[in-house]
Amino acid sequence: MNISPTDFASLLCSRLCHDLLSPVGALNNGLELLADEQDPEMRQRCLELLNESARASANKLKFFRLAFGAAGGFGETVDTREAQAAIIGLFGDNHRIHIGWMVDEPVMAKQAIKVLLNLALIAGDALIRGGQLDIGAEVVEGQVEIVVRADGPRIVLDPELRSALVGQGDASITPRAAAAHLVHALVTQGGGELQVSDPDADVLLFGAAFDVA
Repeated sequence: MNISPTDFASLLCSRLCHDLLSPVGALNNGLELLADEQDPEMRQRCLELLNESARASANKLKFFRLAFGAAGGFGETVDTREAQAAIIGLFGDNHRIHIGWMVDEPVMAKQAIKVLLNLALIAGDALIRGGQLDIGAEVVEGQVEIVVRADGPRIVLDPELRSALVGQGDASITPRAAAAHLVHALVTQGGGELQVSDPDADVLLFGAAFDVA
């Protein structure tokens, strides 16, 4: 699957705008309600909603900075606690997805962190009714091994994402598949491979092994 850098940048921007539209829109609506509301209890409720929306926006931005951006300030490696905090911030507030963190490495290369975060994003989104999201990773002799497992009452992985993860399909992918395409590109650049559980499996399982500089 060949996508030009410009087209891929557009896909990422569209994905970011889509995901940020809801919490930012809620902020705008909350401010409008607060300006017209005089009842103290309703004003307090508006403030609570504003706080929730602001926190959700900040959590998404922190996650996307590590998952998609250059992660400036971290050098060539990233503290894995930053990745853990980003995942918990993205999924933890809804109390529908429980995070299992099995990463003992104190730091990992940026490309490894991006693969880990984007696989977690895809797996978490697939848990449409909530469930358990487990993330594990280790580095052995310069090769990183990442496993992400999603288990819940209903798991839905879009066929487009599945195809993008394994490098199939054509170049006309949608912004929804941008994260999957990025994972495939990074794993391929590292001379590795990505495995995805069968569509009829009881759990969703991703496994990636590739070299890091």
